[in-house]
Amino acid sequence: MPHVVPSTVSRREFLKASATAATVAATGSLLPSGLTHVAASEKPTVPLGKAEYCIFLWLGGGACHIDTFDPKRKSTGRKDPGSYYDAIDTAIPGEQVCEHLSRTAPILDRAILVRSLHHNVIDEHAAATNRLHTGRPTSGTIVYPSIGSVVAYEKGAAEDGVPAYVVMGYPNLTRGPGFLGSKYSYMYLTDTNAGPAGLKRPDSVTADRQQRREQLLAGLRDGYRQRNENDTKIEAYADVSEQALRLSGPQFMSTFNLDQEPAALREAYGSEFGQRCLLARRLIERGVRFIEVSSNLNFVNGTGWDTHNDGQLNQHLLIQELDQALSALILDLEQKKLLDKTLIAVATEFGRPPEFDGGGGRGHHSQAFSGVLAGGGLKTGQVVGVTDELGRKIVKRPVSIPDFHATIYAALGIDTTKELYAGDRPVPITDGGQPLAEVFA
Repeated sequence: MPHVVPSTVSRREFLKASATAATVAATGSLLPSGLTHVAASEKPTVPLGKAEYCIFLWLGGGACHIDTFDPKRKSTGRKDPGSYYDAIDTAIPGEQVCEHLSRTAPILDRAILVRSLHHNVIDEHAAATNRLHTGRPTSGTIVYPSIGSVVAYEKGAAEDGVPAYVVMGYPNLTRGPGFLGSKYSYMYLTDTNAGPAGLKRPDSVTADRQQRREQLLAGLRDGYRQRNENDTKIEAYADVSEQALRLSGPQFMSTFNLDQEPAALREAYGSEFGQRCLLARRLIERGVRFIEVSSNLNFVNGTGWDTHNDGQLNQHLLIQELDQALSALILDLEQKKLLDKTLIAVATEFGRPPEFDGGGGRGHHSQAFSGVLAGGGLKTGQVVGVTDELGRKIVKRPVSIPDFHATIYAALGIDTTKELYAGDRPVPITDGGQPLAEVFA
């Protein structure tokens, strides 16, 4: 029987067929080497969660997993691989963490330790940071959106007059909206007390003068829109500009007045990083959907989490700072009945090997490292994934970065099977990620 070619083929069908043909040509199989086929009917069905917010704690530089959330036997010296600190028991039976996580350890029944994260970016901070934020390799043809921008696109702000996405740290392309457009970008700040500098009106500009400016701008903008109805870039810019004007009002700006909080609570959160975590809690109360809080903007230990050379000697300062802030955030959210509504995710670009380098620090290690998920209505008090005796390799339940992202999306009630669109090009919301079924109650 002659082969019949359909008269019309959709672009999506053509791309799928091309991808299949390329895989068969390269591997002789419909599957990449080493993977086992799982029929669609066999894939676990994960119920969508009911969390409303996400606070994403970013440990930039590469936090050492075996010195924090996945401790191994303690090293006896520079030439002996192993953890740098002693380990202590946690609220999860049979599980331990670093001794400097002493505040967090007793309340880890509110969290999930994910000890088997991995990717293939080696020795390159920028590319690894991009991987953790977008869930995909860097592409020369498309700029993918960050996890925060996807959440902003899918969920929007929970209240009117607030941004959907805030970054407490310096602006960076890896946190951006990519092909989703500027409407789903972030508002950033580095000063927790003053709030976003770009939203503050100069003292010389009175309220009446500001109102006249806004009226003039609105007229110019509306005229341009009418003359250029198909200019989507200008439309997105106008939307962002209008949102910024709404955010500059006194109601939202009062969120940044941390002096409104009890002194004892501010003290419980601790350092500058802790105060940013406290502000994150205040922002979700206002309706901000996704907040990234960057750790160690002030380089407490001299090197940040990138603990080469002498950075290793002062790593405990960062771990203690994280411990105080994370434990205070969990307990504060719990006390305010917000923990089940708020997913806390702790992430970093890669871990560290068990060996020490010539300067006494550690190199980079992307084959196995740890993350944390807390609250969010998940089935907490468990560990996902196991690494070997020194934390070099994963021996049980590997978790890819797309899996990690898919779990965060599912916890927030976002369908992880849907597609986004870069123009007319369909892009899966994750790069093949599957939510961790065992963390959903």
